Amino acid sequence: MKSRLTISKKDENFRDFALNGNLWLLLLQVGLPLALYQNLNMVFKILDSIMASHISAESVSAVAYLSQINHMISAIGGGLAIGSSLKISQAYGAGDYKLVKKRVSTLFGICGILGIILLCLIPFSPVILRIANTPENLIAIGSRYFAIELLSIVVGFLNNVYIAIERSRGNSKRILYLNLFVITFKLSLTAYFVYILKADITMIAVATLLSQGILLAFGIYHMTRKDSFFSFSFKNISFQWETIGPMFHISFPVMVEKSAFSFGKVVVNSMSSMYGSLTVGALGISNNINGFTTSAQNGFQEGCAAIISQNLGAGNKKRAIEAFKKVLCINIIIGTVGLILTLLLLRPVSLLFATSNGVVNYEFREMIIAINHYELIGGCIPLGILSSCMALLFGFGKTKLTLLVNFCRVFVFRIPVLWALQNFTKLGSESVGITMMVSNMLVALLAAIVAGIVIYGEYKKDKLAIKNIKTA
Repeated sequence: MKSRLTISKKDENFRDFALNGNLWLLLLQVGLPLALYQNLNMVFKILDSIMASHISAESVSAVAYLSQINHMISAIGGGLAIGSSLKISQAYGAGDYKLVKKRVSTLFGICGILGIILLCLIPFSPVILRIANTPENLIAIGSRYFAIELLSIVVGFLNNVYIAIERSRGNSKRILYLNLFVITFKLSLTAYFVYILKADITMIAVATLLSQGILLAFGIYHMTRKDSFFSFSFKNISFQWETIGPMFHISFPVMVEKSAFSFGKVVVNSMSSMYGSLTVGALGISNNINGFTTSAQNGFQEGCAAIISQNLGAGNKKRAIEAFKKVLCINIIIGTVGLILTLLLLRPVSLLFATSNGVVNYEFREMIIAINHYELIGGCIPLGILSSCMALLFGFGKTKLTLLVNFCRVFVFRIPVLWALQNFTKLGSESVGITMMVSNMLVALLAAIVAGIVIYGEYKKDKLAIKNIKTA
């Protein structure tokens, strides 16, 4: 039974646009701000690396290595936010606004509990790093950095939920503007700590924590407004299975997928460290450089997944599939442009990361360039295809399939390939770049096959339904 409660005119207008408006304009309106938001995050990561390189090349490697461990932990909250926001989008598309509010409030409550559990791990930071096979020299540099980052992850759990909810209701411009303000604050603070106070990477983590706190403050302000069905209230938190069951059903595979993917990257970093800790830093920087392209594609992926969920909630499956086809075109165009621009700018950009206190580390620079060339070939366009297929699978709630695809990406197409190159060739650090190229191309192919099977299955269901109606 649909709720008789009303929503704001703005939310009502966006819902109508999502269900009936021009799909190209809709994808650009929702996806472009999210793509810019993701790119701003990449700017933040890259400038962080540049500032860390001002301290030392080892500091860059420490930040690159530890960030993957952080991603593995934060993936729990991020996966829950992504999966649950899709159920919120479905309820929004179906017009069940009472259910929207209940799911929003419950999602915040669950992430709050997860945050409290994570806080208990902070005293064991060095132990966690050793379990992750972190090189001892990087533990010495980054143990305090990692402990503070854990605090940031707790705050990030709640921020991820807030951002996911704003994305569900089409407020991608608000996400962009808030992120622009927060990143400007964060980078200014980091620059002050590094260049003025001459601090170590621990203060980079402090700057991250303070900036996340600002975003949380904005989130609390917007999510406690009582006039919105997208707001939080304690009385609407429900841990009954009928409320949390659908959210966990769709979120759990996403949580496992993202944690496993980040864990796999930690394993790759650990394997890459056999070539020296600088190789880990070069791989991280190469990922960040290519991230300008892939993060934009991920922005359109997130926006398209929400649009697909809303249309499925309203029973408009054909439009949902059309949204996938159009976002695939957009992401291939982004990948092509990104490939060309990165090839043109790679050498001057790599110089920024290989310079410490005015001195260029040419070995480090050439390592970055060598790894990145392989990543470019297997990254920009194939990962655009992957992002589009992920949008389809997320939107249709096929999160078990997204788990399968990303599990294969790391544990079938990446780690075994790197192991084989390390044991049966003499390629050296170049093996890392080749591994990225191979795994990205193969996972794009797998995702395309899986997406094709899903679309075929949906068309087959529709034909069967029509046949049953005619024979009834």
